[in-house]
Amino acid sequence: MNKFRHYFSLVMQKSAADLLTEARRGYLGVLWWIIEPIIYMSVFYLIFVVVFDRGGEDRVGFLLTGLVVWKWFSAAILQSSNSISANVGLIRQVYIPKIVFPSMAIMSATMKFFIVFILLVGFLVLSGKTPSISWLSIPLLISIQWLLMLSIGCILSVLVPFLPDMKLIIENGLILMFFLSGVFFDISVASPEVKTFLYLNPMVGIIESYRNVMLNGVWPDWIFLSVVVVSSLLALLVGVYMLVRYDRQFAKVL
Repeated sequence: MNKFRHYFSLVMQKSAADLLTEARRGYLGVLWWIIEPIIYMSVFYLIFVVVFDRGGEDRVGFLLTGLVVWKWFSAAILQSSNSISANVGLIRQVYIPKIVFPSMAIMSATMKFFIVFILLVGFLVLSGKTPSISWLSIPLLISIQWLLMLSIGCILSVLVPFLPDMKLIIENGLILMFFLSGVFFDISVASPEVKTFLYLNPMVGIIESYRNVMLNGVWPDWIFLSVVVVSSLLALLVGVYMLVRYDRQFAKVL
């Protein structure tokens, strides 16, 4: 238990330190964490809402909710998958359980996410969305998505040092997932066959859950979320096993 507390404290402190270092590199500092996603979302808004008229009712809220949730997932997976390779200098100097590195990467992405998510909630409220009792499930949705990202991040963080080309596969895989995650379109209008295929991507149901809760005021699909939790826990066990199994080999291959 003491070791767990120590490593948890290490993850939190290192994540905060990395964010402060990143913020000090530019003149805009923390403001860039807000400006960047606003630019990112504005571009896609112009393309898919204004130009192509996609999203149905509540177009802006529909698009922004999907983009904010996806941006967190994408950033967390990219950073965590490269977390061990990026910390090779530290790994060679001192022993640290390797699960700390993907955990730190995901925590850093999560801290940025909270800033943008608060802005999203403020926008939805100002645009007329009244918080309902279903909003109480938002912390649970965030926790489930965090667990999913940690499980994927742990596995990928082991593979990348041994298979450097995995970086390209991950980057292109995320681009493909991005356009198949329902960020720009309503999954419910798809045919049953297409839905079955799309729901193989867990982010489809997670994004849909956020929208149901925040835009429609209804509870998420608990059965789907239960499947995601169980699958993520199993994947996390695999990831932790791999991190422990190859713990001493990373310094040699990097």
